[in-house]
Amino acid sequence: MTTQTNQATEIKSTTCYMCACRCGINVHLKNGEVKYIEGNPDHPLNKGVICAKGSSGIMKQYSPARLTTPLKRKANATRGEGQFEAITWDEAFDTLATRLKHIRETDPKKFGLFTGRDQMQALTGLFAKQFGTPNYAAHGGFCSVNMAAGMIYTIGGSFWEFGGPDLHHAKLFVMIGTAEDHHSNPLKIEIGDFKRHGGRMIAINPVRTGYAAVADEWIPIRPGTDGALLLAITREIIEQGLYDRDFVVNYTNGPELVNMDPKSREYGMFLRFEVPLEEGCFDPQNKLWWDRDLNKPISTHTPGADPFLTGEFKLKDGTPVKPSFQLLRERVESYTPEWAEDITGIPAATIKRLAHEMGITARDQKIELPIAWTDVWGNEHDHVVGNPVAFHAMRGLAAHSNGFQSIRALSILMSLLGTIDRPGGFRHKAPYPRPIPPCPKTGTSADAVKPNTPLDGMPLGWPADPDDLFVDDKGEPVRIDKGFSWEYPLSVHGLMHNVITNAWRGDPYKLDTLLIFMANMAWNSSMNTSDVRDMLKDKDENGEYKIPFLVVCDAFHSEMTAFADLILPDTTYLERYDVMSMLDRPISEYDGPVDSVRIPILPVTGQCKPFQEVLIELGSRLKFPAFTTSEGKRKYRDYPDFITNFETAPGSGIGFLSGWRGQNGQKTMRGEPNPNQWEQYAKNNCMHHHVMPKSYQYMRNWNAGYLQWAQSNGLTRHAEPINIHLYSEVLHKFRRAAQGVSHGKQPPDRLRKRVERFFDALPFYHEPLENEMINKQEFPLSALTQRPMAMYHSWDSQNAWLRQIHAHNYMHMHPSVGEKNGFEDGDWIWVESVHGRIRCQARYSQSVEPNTVWTWNAIGKASGAWGLEKDANECTRGFLLNHIIGEELPNQAEGEHLSNSDPITGQAAWFDVRVKVYRASDAEQGSTFPQFPTQPRYPGMAKPVGKWLTYIGGSGKFKNMFKGR
Repeated sequence: MTTQTNQATEIKSTTCYMCACRCGINVHLKNGEVKYIEGNPDHPLNKGVICAKGSSGIMKQYSPARLTTPLKRKANATRGEGQFEAITWDEAFDTLATRLKHIRETDPKKFGLFTGRDQMQALTGLFAKQFGTPNYAAHGGFCSVNMAAGMIYTIGGSFWEFGGPDLHHAKLFVMIGTAEDHHSNPLKIEIGDFKRHGGRMIAINPVRTGYAAVADEWIPIRPGTDGALLLAITREIIEQGLYDRDFVVNYTNGPELVNMDPKSREYGMFLRFEVPLEEGCFDPQNKLWWDRDLNKPISTHTPGADPFLTGEFKLKDGTPVKPSFQLLRERVESYTPEWAEDITGIPAATIKRLAHEMGITARDQKIELPIAWTDVWGNEHDHVVGNPVAFHAMRGLAAHSNGFQSIRALSILMSLLGTIDRPGGFRHKAPYPRPIPPCPKTGTSADAVKPNTPLDGMPLGWPADPDDLFVDDKGEPVRIDKGFSWEYPLSVHGLMHNVITNAWRGDPYKLDTLLIFMANMAWNSSMNTSDVRDMLKDKDENGEYKIPFLVVCDAFHSEMTAFADLILPDTTYLERYDVMSMLDRPISEYDGPVDSVRIPILPVTGQCKPFQEVLIELGSRLKFPAFTTSEGKRKYRDYPDFITNFETAPGSGIGFLSGWRGQNGQKTMRGEPNPNQWEQYAKNNCMHHHVMPKSYQYMRNWNAGYLQWAQSNGLTRHAEPINIHLYSEVLHKFRRAAQGVSHGKQPPDRLRKRVERFFDALPFYHEPLENEMINKQEFPLSALTQRPMAMYHSWDSQNAWLRQIHAHNYMHMHPSVGEKNGFEDGDWIWVESVHGRIRCQARYSQSVEPNTVWTWNAIGKASGAWGLEKDANECTRGFLLNHIIGEELPNQAEGEHLSNSDPITGQAAWFDVRVKVYRASDAEQGSTFPQFPTQPRYPGMAKPVGKWLTYIGGSGKFKNMFKGR
C-alpha cells in the first residue's frame, strides 16, 4: 500500500474489488474519512480508469444501509418481518459452533453453504470440504456457468477471468451476448484503443446498450437463438473453405477417427491404438488419423503425416470410421443461413456476409510475431501466427437452457478460424488453459460424506464421465441442489438458485442449517422471487420452519436479511484483507499470472467482522484438520495469517498468493511461506505480476515450454497437449450410458431420454426448454434483464450517488410493441408470463429487437430494504423481472420437478422467459406491482442524518453516523 501525506490528506492504494472487475484504486483520506476515490494508474488491470461504481464507493462505505452488529431474530417474531435484537459475536459464534458441531457429528450434508458474488471461493470451498458437506456452491450457476463449462470443455479456457479477446492485435471484433457490466474498465480501455487503430467492431445482441452503442454495426438477434446463428456461420465457414486447415489438423481432434459402427459398443468413440488403464485428467496421444499418403490409419502427429479431415474409411476388420471434422460438417449441413433467419430474425444475407468477413479477415490479414517456441511434439517454430478475429461473449449466450451447446458452437467457430491462444484472437490467462476437463472431481458416492470427516472429493469439480457423478447407489443426487447428478451432470458451479426450493420441499432431503453469504436469495438472486420469500417462512405440520435455521452474512440491509434467524454483519471492501488468488479467480494478464490483494484502508465499522475471519474462527472452533494442528490447537491467528501460511499440501510451496514467496520473498509462484508477504504486496500496488518469457505467451495448449512451466508451478498436473475438442467424447460417454451401452453408472429410467437428447458430442440447436412447453403465440415476446454498468447486482441501489443515475427502471421495448398492444410511451403496463405478472412503466426505444422487452436488473427494491425510505422510487416505481421467471419448468409429470436450467450444466435459464404486455387500467397507473410489507430498520443501523443522500463532503456527518456502533 502506498501512502502519501499532504496537509492531513492520505492517499492509500488497494484493489477495489467491490465488484467482479477488481480494479486498482487510490483512496484519499482526510482525518480518517474517505474524501475521494480514483483509479490507480499503476494497476495493470484498469490503468487508472474507474467507473461510476468505483468513484462512488464513498457512499457505499457510509451508507445508512450498513449492518453494524450481529443480530438474532426476536423470540416469536416471524421470518420476513425483520424483527431482530443485537447480540455479541461470542453469542453468535457459540450458537453457530454448537449447531454446526452437532450436524458435523451426525450428518454433515444437513449443512449448506452457498455464496453469492464473492471473490473468495477457494476459502469458502475449503471450509465446506473440511466440514464434510457436499452442499456448497457459489453464484456461477445463476450467472454464466454455461460460458465456463462450454468453453473449458471445448478449448480448455474461457472468457473472462480466464481468457479474453486480444484487441491489441485484432482486426475484427465480434461481441455477442455481452452487456456493459463484464470486465468493464479494462474492456473499455481495450475497445477504445482497438477502434482508434482502425479495428471493426460488430455487436450481436437483442439490445443496443453499453459496448454495443459504440460498435460499427449492431445486429439485433432474438434471445436464445445465438446457437442457431453460430451454427449457420460455421456451416458457411466450412462450405466456403474459410477454416484454417492447418490449425484444425494440428491443434484439434478434427482429424481423429471415430468408430461409426452402430453395432459396436465403441460406437461414437475415438479409435485408440492403445488404451491405458487410467487416462487421468489429460487427453492421451493415443488416437488415430487416416493418412492421405499411406491411405491407412496412423497415430496422431506422426512426423510427416497428412490426415484427411473429411471422408469415410474402413479398418481392416470392416469397421467404418470418420474423422470427427467430417461429423461436424455433416452436423451443420442443414443449418443454413435461410434456416437460421427464421429463428434468429437476422437476414440470411447478413449471416453469409458475417461468415465471409470472419473467414476472410482470419485468412488474409494474418499476423506473424517473431517469437520462437517449441510445441509438445518437439517441432520448433520461429514465429507465432495470429488470425486476427476476436470474440467476446458472456451471459447473453449463457443464461439460457440451450446455452451450453450455443457456447460449444462459439468455441468451435473460434477454433475453425484458428484464433485460440494466438495474436488477435482468444488468449488464455493463468491458471488456464487446463486439461479438458480439468482435474478436480467431486465425491462420487454417498460414502463421500462421513461424520466428523472432510469431504472425500472437492466441493465442485469437472466430471469426465458418468462414473464421476456425485450420486448414490440408485443414481440419485447426493447434493441438495442436485448438482453433478443425472439431472445436471456437468454442473461445475453448482445450482445456487435451486437450494431454497429443494430444501423447502425436502427433495432429495431436508437441510438443518443454511448459511448464505452475499446472496440476495429473497430478491434478485432467485427466479420466482415471491414464491421463494414464501418458502423461507413456510412451516411444517409441527409448526417448525421447513428450513430450520437460516444464517445470512452481508454488509447491508438486503431483502434477504429479513428472513434470517442469525445475521452476521460483514465489512465493506475498504475495511478488510482479501486476495484475488491464483487458487481461485486472479486478475491475470495475457503475458502471465497476476494476483492481487485488498488491504484495509479504514477501521472496521461498529461490530462488523470480515466473513473470512468468521470462517477461520468457525473452522478453528470445530477443529477442522486444515485449521488446527495435529494436537488440535488453532493453527492460524487470523485471516492474514492464514493467507500467509496456508499451503495446498504440506511443503508444496503453493498458497493463495504467488508473489514474494520464500522466507526472504525471493521466490515466485511457489516457495515456503513468507511472514512479510502482505507487506511486500502493500509496497507494490497490492498486486504481483509475473511476466512469462515471450516464448511461453502463445499457443499454450501445445507450447512445451509453457506446459512444463505450468506443471512445475502447480497450474496443471501434466505437461501434455490440450487439443481442442470439436467432437466431445466426454459428452458422448454420458449419451452411451443413457442408451445403456456402457459399463459403469447408469441414469434413472426417468432421465434416460433427457440425457440421451442433450448430451451430444457435437453442438446442435434446440429451443429453450420453457419455450417448448408454452404457447408462444399467447406469450410472443422475450423478456430480458441485465445489469447496468453503474450498479452491481442489488448492492448499489442504496448508493446515494448511483441512485441519481438509476433511481428506478422501465420496461424498454420497440415502439411497434406498444402500438400493437394499445399503449403509449410512459404508460403503466402489465407484463405477464405463465408464472405471474408485474406492473411497470413502458419506455420506447429503437435500440431493442422488436420481439424483445428488457429492463435493468435489481434496480427495483422491496419497500424499506437497503436503508431506503418506504416510498423511495426504487420501491414504488422500480420493479424486478424475477417475479415472473420460473425456477422450474412448467407442465411436468405429477411429482416431477425439473429446474428451469440448462440440462447439461444446471445454468439458470432466466433469459428464457416469454411474456405478453398490455396496458394497465387508469386506476392502476402510477406504481409497480407486486409490493411487499415495508422492511424495518434493524438495531445498530445508522439513522440518516439530514440530507445525507446529497452529501458530497466536509461536515464530518459520515463519522458521526457510526459513533458508538
